[in-house]
Amino acid sequence: MRKKFGLVGLLMMSLAVALPVAGSVMVSQQAIAATNGIVIEGAQRVERETILSYLQFGPNEPATPEKIDASIKALFQTGLFSDVKIERRGSNIVIHVVENPMINIVNFEGNSEIDDDTLQKEVEVHQSMVYTKARVQSDTRRVLALYQSKGFYNVRVDPKLIPLSDNRVNIAFEISENGKTEVTDINFIGNKSISASRLRAAMVTKEKTWWNPFLRNDTYDADRLEYDKELIRRFYLKNGFADVQVTAAQARLKDSGNAFAIDITIDEGPRYSIGDVAVNVGTANLNGNGLRSKVKTGVGDTYDASKVDKSVESLTLEASDQGFTFAKVEPKVDRNPDGKTVNITYNITEGQRAYVERIDIIGNSRTRDEVIRRELRLYEGDAFNRTLIERARRRLTALDFFEKVDFKEQPGSAPDKIVLVVDVAEKSTGSLTFSAGYSSTETIVGSVEYAERNLFGMGYQQNLGTSLSFVKQSLNYSFTDPYFLGSNISAGIDLFANNTDNQTSSSYTSTQFGGALRTGFRLDEYQSVNFRYGLAHRYISGVNTAIAAPAVIAEQGNSWKNYVGAAYVYDDLDNPNLPTSGLRAQLSTEFAGLLGDAQYAKVEGKAYYFIPLLEDQVVVKLEGTAGHIQPLGNDVNLQDRFFKGGDSFRGFAPGGIGPKQMGNDGNWYSIGAQDYAIGTVEASFPIGLPEALGISGAAFTDFGTVFNSGNNPAFGGGTSASNCGFQPGGSGCSIFDQADFRVSVGAGLVWQSPFGPLRLDYSIPLMKSPTDTVMNLRFSLGTRF
Repeated sequence: MRKKFGLVGLLMMSLAVALPVAGSVMVSQQAIAATNGIVIEGAQRVERETILSYLQFGPNEPATPEKIDASIKALFQTGLFSDVKIERRGSNIVIHVVENPMINIVNFEGNSEIDDDTLQKEVEVHQSMVYTKARVQSDTRRVLALYQSKGFYNVRVDPKLIPLSDNRVNIAFEISENGKTEVTDINFIGNKSISASRLRAAMVTKEKTWWNPFLRNDTYDADRLEYDKELIRRFYLKNGFADVQVTAAQARLKDSGNAFAIDITIDEGPRYSIGDVAVNVGTANLNGNGLRSKVKTGVGDTYDASKVDKSVESLTLEASDQGFTFAKVEPKVDRNPDGKTVNITYNITEGQRAYVERIDIIGNSRTRDEVIRRELRLYEGDAFNRTLIERARRRLTALDFFEKVDFKEQPGSAPDKIVLVVDVAEKSTGSLTFSAGYSSTETIVGSVEYAERNLFGMGYQQNLGTSLSFVKQSLNYSFTDPYFLGSNISAGIDLFANNTDNQTSSSYTSTQFGGALRTGFRLDEYQSVNFRYGLAHRYISGVNTAIAAPAVIAEQGNSWKNYVGAAYVYDDLDNPNLPTSGLRAQLSTEFAGLLGDAQYAKVEGKAYYFIPLLEDQVVVKLEGTAGHIQPLGNDVNLQDRFFKGGDSFRGFAPGGIGPKQMGNDGNWYSIGAQDYAIGTVEASFPIGLPEALGISGAAFTDFGTVFNSGNNPAFGGGTSASNCGFQPGGSGCSIFDQADFRVSVGAGLVWQSPFGPLRLDYSIPLMKSPTDTVMNLRFSLGTRF
């Protein structure tokens, strides 16, 4: 019994000791009581308070496993730590952290196609930032994507971590570019009616060719390929295939690993022609004849979806011009697959009345909003008017600040309100142009011109040009504010200086310098008026009286010119930079004589008319210029006369046509004219080369006359005996001044090169006077920045 009781007692004592211990273990599994506080270990840069702020429990609070897990996750998510541990040590909770290092320098190695600055803008890691593996991996993917967008699909990017003291690191992105992955083949499947070459020409992506090292877009880009699918679809729609579908466009890496082949699958469907066209105005009070004249689709024509869109736009604008402000034009296209014809009905109804709630401008990183807004002539609260929007589009295009100008309509805060979004894509507005030519008088002639059309993003226009040759040097500067002091009046200033050394050809040197003030304003959408006041000092020196012409001898010395001028301009060109249709006409007058030595009245007219032919493939330009200068008192000075040739009359040298006077050495020298009339017919057209080359052709003829040396005897005027008529060089002859009709013909090539537009013209005079100076070849080269 004693043994039994002893065993029972021993058992009871053991239980009494074990129960508290077991209770303690159970508590540790359920919660850690932070009775004496929180201890943080391993923190160097991160403040204690920062770490405590991410904990899900505080001092003297129980820390459940759930709260501990949440705290560890919260601390990891800060990106400040590479390791976090939470444990109990005695009565305290210990937070042990290992901080991520601080980034000292970020370098790029092995990159030659993309510079460091561009790569640095692409990545997120930078100096003095906390390093995280996830961020560096993300930046590696960013660099890869940037290279791939530029055609480098074999690129490798390896980030390297270089440890430094004080828990700092350098990061180096080691890049192996491995050359561009170019597109060498574009294949089409299912194109039965349209050749592969025509389809390739419609695409932005191009095949790499050895003969065009400047070719762009010859690398694979997934987004560009999607756009090409749409371009191909539009091309088919333009050529009668109303049911076309581009079912697939896939790029595959060729076995070589450094080139792509693109396969595009097409379901063409039938080609349709137009069976009937109608315009339905319903009950609207509209002029049906005026509307029908705006329709671009004609019966019997091949169906063209782009012409349907243009017809809708033209009908909408015409209805708006007729007072139907909220016109809605909906084309209805009824297909007849058996007869392969479509009937098109343009239904015009009154759409929902809408007003402009807000105008948002996007895409203008350089051009200021007010420069764009002042061209809109449409304001918040105005009725939504497509005519005004189309005119605004034309004005913004005329600025030549943007590659594209799009107007987008977004819903406003109410059904009758529209948010108008003006989406622009800016382009370079500065240009640096070089030109050169050859003539028998000046031999090699060169010029350099700098121009900025959008100075400081304010729309200011600035030009600085110089012309250099063996005989002539000039410097010109102009500045224009098209909206002076925020008004609708333009203001500008011109400064110039030039020096012409004619010692070899005419035995004199001419020097001029001066300036002018300009102002002007618009009369309406297409008409404007400009005014000018100018002052110039002229000097003719170095005259060799033994050989110079009498007109030159009479003009030597100083003279002042003080003048005022005015000009009227009409301009409805569809595009001021590359016009294909429309008219630009200018009539200008100039009066000198209130002060100074020059006394004359001058009038000049210029007109340019463009006609598109063969679906805008050929553009014909008709140009006419004419002028007359009338002396007031004395005869017109040498520097104020008309000297034509060069660009103004191709086939002849600058100043190479018009009245000529025999010098004392027996040679003929140009003395300028008081009258001229010159016409031009020019056609621009493609020449069959791949569109990617950017080369087009031109054929032209210039014709006209330059005459009238005046009545001053020094210029050979006043006595008929001095006029040589058609036989220059006869006895007693000193001047050749006949209104002879000149004609030249020529052809040229225009290349939109990577360095800028280059033009080469060769022209031959068919009709000329015996004293004219010929210049057959002329070329120019320009670049933009």
